[in-house]
Amino acid sequence: MVFSAQSGVGGATPNSSHPATQPAAAAAAARPNIVFVLTDDMSSNLLPYMPEVKKLQAQGTSFSDFVVSNSLCCPSRSSIFTGEYPHNTGVLGNDGPNGGFQAFHDNGLEKDTFATALKSKGYRTAMMGKYLNGYNPKDTVDGQQPYVPPGWSQWDVVGNGYPEYGYKLAHNHRIEPHGKKNKDYLTDVLSKKGQSFIKKSAAANKPFMLEVALFTPHGPSRPARRDKKDFPGLTAPHGPAFDKLPTDAPPWLARQNPLTRSEKNTIDRKFRKRAQSLQAVDKLLGKLRESLTRAHVADRTYVVFSSDNGFHLGEYRLKAGKQTAFDTDVRVPLVISGPGVAAGRTSHAQVSNIDFAPTFQKIGGAAVASRVDGHSLLPLLDGGSDAGWRTANLIEHRHAERSPDDPDNHGGESVSPPNYHAMRTTSYTYVEYDSGAKEYYNLRSDPDELHNIAGRLSRARLAKLHAALTRLENCRGDGCWSAGRP
Repeated sequence: MVFSAQSGVGGATPNSSHPATQPAAAAAAARPNIVFVLTDDMSSNLLPYMPEVKKLQAQGTSFSDFVVSNSLCCPSRSSIFTGEYPHNTGVLGNDGPNGGFQAFHDNGLEKDTFATALKSKGYRTAMMGKYLNGYNPKDTVDGQQPYVPPGWSQWDVVGNGYPEYGYKLAHNHRIEPHGKKNKDYLTDVLSKKGQSFIKKSAAANKPFMLEVALFTPHGPSRPARRDKKDFPGLTAPHGPAFDKLPTDAPPWLARQNPLTRSEKNTIDRKFRKRAQSLQAVDKLLGKLRESLTRAHVADRTYVVFSSDNGFHLGEYRLKAGKQTAFDTDVRVPLVISGPGVAAGRTSHAQVSNIDFAPTFQKIGGAAVASRVDGHSLLPLLDGGSDAGWRTANLIEHRHAERSPDDPDNHGGESVSPPNYHAMRTTSYTYVEYDSGAKEYYNLRSDPDELHNIAGRLSRARLAKLHAALTRLENCRGDGCWSAGRP
């Protein structure tokens, strides 16, 4: 069975010698650790180029239907931190009044995340890499410069880390400038900091939670210099959906022209760079796991590998980007290993990024607030049945206006669909646009989502789908669990 994380009393000072605090400190030290490696814009078709992730799959459980609540950086990451859907966090984009770091901060969401919950239970917590778009170490927020949100014992975060070189890193409340030497490659810097955090936390006999959030393979997908010549001649996969429009495509998609030879060549180069840039991430994962073994805590540490959203690259005639409800964009890798986790297993449960926060809190023995929309994954991790889990995930999207400062425009190639809500189940994806357009793809007979049959559904069937989707759109807290089981 999965390691019990429910015993013990939190809130005591771990190093206190007072007899009343000793049981609390001992209970905290016995709780499992968590190492969470989060990539940026990683599509599932890149997994074959990551041997360390494949090792993790062999030793842990993979989830074949892990779906993000919104295929865009900030809304997705806000759901990860809080366990709430975007319609409840209010973070609907990367910038503007309802987007990015500013919205997350102004909405008070930083005060109640998995980090604050775990820290209150005696965990050492570390956030490394990418936080939320709009965060800048040079800015003064709430009188702090650099600003460190509540809940984090160690803070090693970069504002614009996409170039991987020539950045400023906020190390707690001071700024560390990094140049363009090989030693400054951001993924490698984060790897070393992560290894050090594991070593120090284990030596202190403290439970710890480490999140390493990478900027890769997000564009410009800059690999470490040692990896720049990897995979010579590698081209992007040309699956059934490559350069194809679905039948009865919605108007925004029907306007897309066939890809030109030049565009296809660009797609090939981008895919190759994405694979190259992930080599350092794969190495980071291996190094962190080696550190766990050296510190003698590997057997009581959950290792979680995932991405904030997926990515399309030529599918459906769309160049580089995300934000659609297609599986290319919303279904992303999720692999978890740890104490009691079934090895080499694949779960087909409909899990979501709203499930991270309650899972981490349950591992740490922290209470999960009633406002949380997600559900702990622990019952699925010891080989338990997928039966009884939710059968539908909600996907939300707010049309993003083009902003020259938004890296998710991918050089102007990204196409942001009109506003929509979607419901993704094991057997179909159903999409409703604010305009009234609809999509329905039968995932059993049409796994590549090439035949929109919404126009062939009966009025009664459409009414049922609309009612089920509406319940998810408006759900909150425990109500999302029942709404996710239509």
